[in-house]
Amino acid sequence: MNPLRVLVTGGSGFIAGHCILQLLEQGHLVRSTIRSLAREESVRGVLKDAGMVHSDRLSFVAADLLRDDGWAEAVAGMDVVLHVASPVQPGRVANEGEVIVPAREGTLRVLRAARDAGVSRVVLTSAFHAVSWGHPHNDHVFTEADWTILDGPGVDAYGKSKTLAERAAWDFIAAEGGGLELTTMLPVAVMGPVMGKDISGSNHIVQRMLDGAMPVVPNLFIPVVDVRDVASAHVMAMTNPAAAGERLLLSNGEALSLKEIGAIIRAALGDKAKRVPTRILPDFVVRIAARFNAEMRPFVPDLGYAKKTSNDKARRELGWTPREPREAIVAAATSMVGRAR
Repeated sequence: MNPLRVLVTGGSGFIAGHCILQLLEQGHLVRSTIRSLAREESVRGVLKDAGMVHSDRLSFVAADLLRDDGWAEAVAGMDVVLHVASPVQPGRVANEGEVIVPAREGTLRVLRAARDAGVSRVVLTSAFHAVSWGHPHNDHVFTEADWTILDGPGVDAYGKSKTLAERAAWDFIAAEGGGLELTTMLPVAVMGPVMGKDISGSNHIVQRMLDGAMPVVPNLFIPVVDVRDVASAHVMAMTNPAAAGERLLLSNGEALSLKEIGAIIRAALGDKAKRVPTRILPDFVVRIAARFNAEMRPFVPDLGYAKKTSNDKARRELGWTPREPREAIVAAATSMVGRAR
């Protein structure tokens, strides 16, 4: 593959960081947005510690999802954009607009700039939150054809933000996209090796188990995908003709209970995982607690329900083969313990 000029938005983020590492390893020229260039040195340091090669092929530009400034400069001369940046705030938030507006308006801002600059394709990081929330519990296998029901049970601000942002992106491409191609990626819960001091996404679950903040676990099931596989799917989708105009669900096909995730961590880390919970919080206790604790309410609709997913399309169209969920969980836990030394 000939080297491409690739813009990665939100370069300080978890998925974006792994995308940058893989793009540089493959010899691409990478530009990344961060909200302030004052953070460039620290972001470079994190990437270096994570094994970055060809650092001279990486540059940064300041751009914010809530402002027009900087985006024309960010996309200028780029072949492809990986739009990964988006607020990640699952659960209850005081003001839903603080999550929804940056996600939706920021996505449109990036798409407009990419179109105007003659970028060939945007690969947008959406989420499983735009697919499976608000649906009735049954044996349905979720695919790219499914969309979250915004007024359904258990849909939080983050789920709304990802759904509305992706819907807006497809509407934009249909009405105003010109020749710009769009591919959207729909990863399930993303875990894997942490980068720097920040814990992002579903790695918070592993962190809370390790530090004792989760002494018992609710009866919840989570489909897990490795961040390194999410990044590789983004890179594959940049140039694959079959990916143009498609949604791609990134999963391993199975959901693990929180109890199973804890058992995996304990088996891998031994004494270093002595605070990882072994007991399940009964469903009725969760339901009672949710009456008084808004943080618990989003859990109630999915108690005991393991969502089924299909990754057939990503495998078929991209030639993508994900790791087993255990690898992502162990990598996350091991990197957290190693960092704490």
